[in-house]
Amino acid sequence: MANDGGNGGGPWASGRGGGTRGGRNGPRRPTDIDNVVRLGRERLKNLAPGGFGSSRGIVLVVLLGIAIWLATGFFRVQPNQQAIQLVFGKPYGKPVEPGLHYNLPGPIGDVIVVDVQDQRRVVIGARGADRPASTRGGPRTTSTENLMLMGDENIVDIEFAVLWQIKDVFKYAFDVRNPEENVRDAAEAAMREVIGRSTLQYAQTEGRSRIEQDAKELMQRILDGYGLGVRISTVQLLRVDPPQEVIAAFRDVQAARADKEKSINEANTYRNQVLPRAKGEAESIIQRGEAYKAETVARASGDAQRFDQVREQYDKARDITTERLYLDTMEEVLRGVNKVLVDRNASGAGGVVPYLPLSFGPLSSGPLSSGKAREPAPATSR
Repeated sequence: MANDGGNGGGPWASGRGGGTRGGRNGPRRPTDIDNVVRLGRERLKNLAPGGFGSSRGIVLVVLLGIAIWLATGFFRVQPNQQAIQLVFGKPYGKPVEPGLHYNLPGPIGDVIVVDVQDQRRVVIGARGADRPASTRGGPRTTSTENLMLMGDENIVDIEFAVLWQIKDVFKYAFDVRNPEENVRDAAEAAMREVIGRSTLQYAQTEGRSRIEQDAKELMQRILDGYGLGVRISTVQLLRVDPPQEVIAAFRDVQAARADKEKSINEANTYRNQVLPRAKGEAESIIQRGEAYKAETVARASGDAQRFDQVREQYDKARDITTERLYLDTMEEVLRGVNKVLVDRNASGAGGVVPYLPLSFGPLSSGPLSSGKAREPAPATSR
């Protein structure tokens, strides 16, 4: 039954100017979608006057489908990417550079697009945000990936990062399966070999950069042998520590080593203070010895020359020279003693000759220079 003014019309019911609206089971009026479909059919009929069942209509539909299929072959390569074109699953041509390109659409053709300029990062022995989502938030646990044996038989808990990028897109895409896993395995193997030749102290101090460089070179050789087509950019050690179970004991060892180094430095400082002083004193003694040597040699040389001169005079006039030597010797011997002169030919008082022992030394120091005479020394009998 018709509803003239109610709201019982269906969802497509509409009426302008108070027209009659159909009920839920009544006839519906066409919508905009119906109009679009109807217009499309009419245009297709205009293109194919004989209808879709005619040969011309079928050809048009097929050609339209082929055109749409061929249009799906266009693809775009971004500036940081390279693409490989495939035909029946086989690559052909060189890597496709950035830009808009075309390849046969699927299933005949296909395109593999790879990021070749982006730095890829893999972390070995990761913790925190780099750990799997299921293990985040809890305490960090070591594993065989973290623990490595060193050359001094210490076990080290290590974490390092590897930055790498693709250098040969064909090798990366087709020569090796699971390339990222291969990079990770090669990184761990290379680091274990390099760490196995090092000591813990060396790895924690001056050897970090050398270990990173050796691991990078070894990784590159391994991956080149695999034919992976990647380039290792950087290997960076993030942590080189003893395992958590022995970290306290290791810190005690480090403290003892620091005390040892401190004692060695103090001893070196004391040595640097004492050695220069001792070397100076030794040099002074040597110089004094050299001076004494030169003085003694010079005096001996002078005495020898004087003796040679006296001998020459002795050979010329032995009597005179002998008497002169006697007088000089007696003068030297009797200069500082009390003297008594005895004349055997003198008479009276036993031949003793009165003698006043006055010192007639140089004017600068003798008694005549000061105007005073020394008192005579008491005479002694001989």
